[in-house]
Amino acid sequence: MRRGRIFLLLALIIVVALALVYFVFSKGLLTPGGGTPQGTSEPQFTPTPVNTTKVVVVTQQVQRGEIITEDKLDYYDEPSDLVLPIMYTNTADVVGKMARYTLDPYTVVTSNLVTDSPVTEQGSDDALFISPGMVAVSIPITRLSSVSYAPQRGDHVNVIVTMLFVDLDPAWQTKLPNWTGNVIGPAGGGVLEGGATTDRTALDTLLAQPFRGASEQGRTETDQLMNQTFYLLPSESQRPRLVSQTLIQDVVVLQMGNFLTPAEKNALEATQPAPTATPEPGAEQPEQVAPTPTPIPAPPDVITLIVSPQDAVTLNYLIYSGAELTLVLRNPKDTETNGTEAVTLTYLLDQYNIPIPVKLPYGFEPAVEALVPPVLPNDSTPTPQP
Repeated sequence: MRRGRIFLLLALIIVVALALVYFVFSKGLLTPGGGTPQGTSEPQFTPTPVNTTKVVVVTQQVQRGEIITEDKLDYYDEPSDLVLPIMYTNTADVVGKMARYTLDPYTVVTSNLVTDSPVTEQGSDDALFISPGMVAVSIPITRLSSVSYAPQRGDHVNVIVTMLFVDLDPAWQTKLPNWTGNVIGPAGGGVLEGGATTDRTALDTLLAQPFRGASEQGRTETDQLMNQTFYLLPSESQRPRLVSQTLIQDVVVLQMGNFLTPAEKNALEATQPAPTATPEPGAEQPEQVAPTPTPIPAPPDVITLIVSPQDAVTLNYLIYSGAELTLVLRNPKDTETNGTEAVTLTYLLDQYNIPIPVKLPYGFEPAVEALVPPVLPNDSTPTPQP
């Protein structure tokens, strides 16, 4: 019974499928070859023609300041609606002009890229990075004062100045203490010491004549225990007083190290290796030449900063005054200026709570008279033995 139902359902499905096939073919919905029915054709897309204009391009690299010749020019079909008035459409209008900038191959030549007069092209490309109202000034650096040579073009830095101050005599502008000497009045007659003259006329014309060697000026001090006055002289010359403070903030770096001169640029371009042709299969391979090792340049000793004209004068004054300038690197997104306090010995002791050691009846042996960094056994590199 159940098996008969299954055969009945299969027969019904086959009949329905045959009916659908007959209906489709009878209505022409499908053709034996498939695709588009006979008698019809696929629609053809006709592209809209685009009007073009020939504009002038360079086919080779043209260096800044180079006179453009005919063999370095060609035409390129540019859509007419994209052609600008500053573009050239005739190579004759470009031949003989000077390139204001270095032009890469297939650069469209425009009027702002070339010039007729070489006078307008005097100057360096680096000056274009200086904003109006600002100037560039170079300062000396060392590895320590330049954040280990980390700053590069476009980085932002702060400038810290460190100076030494001493006391001066206001009239003579000499470092104190002054020197003193023994003198003799004009009516004293001949003098045997100090090489002074014995001519009374010369003595009359002088207010005082030193006759002993000069010595530093001291001061009197009374000993309370002995109730005796002593004349004290300094044991050494005056010690300068140190101060350090942030001078300029958020300064842009224009160049780390020296700028290349035109001769150095030409020499660098001449040393660029020429492109080598792809060897043909089976051809004899040329002998490989060992590449010349590139010499390691010396570390930079100067950096160029973009500052205001007044800051440039200040930096110039500090350089010639013997002050030390130190750079600190900052995030280029950080444009805030933070006020800082000048650091002196008093500030250091008070701000960081550093006490002055008291005098004790005992001490280290050997005596510590200078701060010497410790030397570890693995700090020294042994010399390789042959």
